[in-house]
Parts: sequence; structure tokens; C-alpha cells
Amino acid sequence: MQKINPIIGVLLLLFIFSLAGCGSGTGEDNTPAWKAQHVVFIGLDGWGSYSVEKADMPNVKQLMKEGSYTLQKRTVLPSSSAVNWASMFMGAGPELHGYTTWGSQTPDLPSRELNRNGMFPNIFNLLKEAAPEAEIGAIYEWDGIKYLIDTLSLNYYRNVPNDNKLNTELTRFAVKYVKEKKPTLAAFIYDSPDDVGHADGHDTPGYYAKLKELDDQIGEIINAMKETGMYDNSIIIVTSDHGGIDKGHGGITMMEMETPFIIAGKGIQQGGEFQESMMQFDVAPTIADIFHLGPPQVWVGRSMKQVFY
Repeated sequence: MQKINPIIGVLLLLFIFSLAGCGSGTGEDNTPAWKAQHVVFIGLDGWGSYSVEKADMPNVKQLMKEGSYTLQKRTVLPSSSAVNWASMFMGAGPELHGYTTWGSQTPDLPSRELNRNGMFPNIFNLLKEAAPEAEIGAIYEWDGIKYLIDTLSLNYYRNVPNDNKLNTELTRFAVKYVKEKKPTLAAFIYDSPDDVGHADGHDTPGYYAKLKELDDQIGEIINAMKETGMYDNSIIIVTSDHGGIDKGHGGITMMEMETPFIIAGKGIQQGGEFQESMMQFDVAPTIADIFHLGPPQVWVGRSMKQVFY
């Protein structure tokens, strides 16, 4: 039997060890080779696309400039809150996930499929199943959100009622959470555009004043991300569940049905406005794409792949 040259043997062993390391799909920091290590999702309830051009929102418009966006993302019907937040998080419409009304707390129709937590498959559970150590959280003003976010898959969640009408409490908790935990996926959802839309009306001075205040709050979250050093390895999404007309919503006018979707950060095209059609249920598959998560068969949404390099 021919002997192997010792030098060749050492080289073969080094080659085998290198293959073992590469096969894990992880980087030098032992984190998954995702498109970005952090996703911060900021939702503005009741923010219609019609308002973007006129709104004084420099932080949001900087994200639009630095990333990709559409102002033609459409709601599912009805154009109201629970059914649309559910569709965003669950990758499907009400016919499948079963949440059909403004205030649905449980499925009004039997969900077509359930995960191990007894909920329709959603982006929070999908990430937690794939990466159990991922820090996942949600902070929200409208209490109805807690029925839609699969709290059993979250490390942290908190309802912060908008008592002072300035949204500073949610921002305070969001900034604290970012600085302390550097979350893998965080959802921060403000309710006040919808409140002002119902009280003062959509497309009114009061409505635009609220959007300006919220832009300041978004700026604080971005600054916190920069202070922690996570900003350069993050993707930020800013979007909405529905718009409105006069003092209401739920109908089929474009002011009610068209909502912004803005995405910026690591690996995102500085492509400006994209023209491909987008629905609410395309949001979850787009986030799943960032984390290389295969969408469940029951999801009907598609990733907006054109926004990625």
C-alpha cells in the first residue's frame, strides 16, 4: 500500500476542515449569512400614499432616496386595520388567514393552516423556528396588534397606549429596546395617523402635522440604530395598513387602498420607485427573503426581489 506524503496529508486535512466550516452557511461572527442581520419594521396605521408628496417627512424621504419604494401597495379588503396587519405579517389574504374585519382578534374564518402556536404561519414564527436565538420583538400603540403578531414567537412585546398623543412613549421604549437588545427583527407600530384621520380627517393640516411628528420619532429610532452600530447591517421598512378618506376608511377608493412601502439599508437597491405591483401580503415574503426563509406553501405573497442587489 502506497504511503501518503505527510505534507499532502496535512493539506488534505486542512481542506476538509475548511469545507466543514464553509458548509455551515455562517460568517466569521457565527451568524447566519442573511442579507442583513437586523430588520426594523415601522408601521404607521392609517398612513395613505396620497399624503407622501405633501408631507414634511425628511427622515422618511431620505430612506426613499437611499432605498426603494412604491406608493401603490394595495390593501386587502376591507381597507381597515386588523385584516391588513394580519395580511402583512401572514403572507396571505383574509380568505386564508381568516382575519376579516377591522378589529378581528381571532380568525373569523377557520385559518387554512396553523403553526405549532395555533396561529396562521407568520413571519415572526418562521424566523423563530429557523433561528431560535434571534431576538424578535414588537412594540405597538393599538392593543389589537397583539392578536396578530404570534406573541409566543416573540422575545419581547409591549402595548404602549398613546396617552400623551405625541407618540414619545412608544419611541422611548423602541429606542431602549434597540440599544439594549439590537433585535434581529423588531416591529414598531404607531396608531396616531389613524386617530387623527378619524378625528380631524385625512388630508387635513392636523393629519400632516401628525406625520411630521412621527417622522421625528422615526429619526430617533434611526439615530439609536446608528449609536449601537447596527445601522450599517440593518434593513428598515416603513409602511402602513391603509389610508383613508374624509374621517373614515374601509372602502375601495385609492386614498383608502394605496399605502407606501419603503425599504432601505444593507443590500437594498437605491432604485427609487419601483413599478411592479405589490399587495399587503407581499410584505412578509419580502422580510422572509432577507433571512433566507422559505415561504410556507399556504402563503400567496411574493418577495419584492427587485429591491435587493
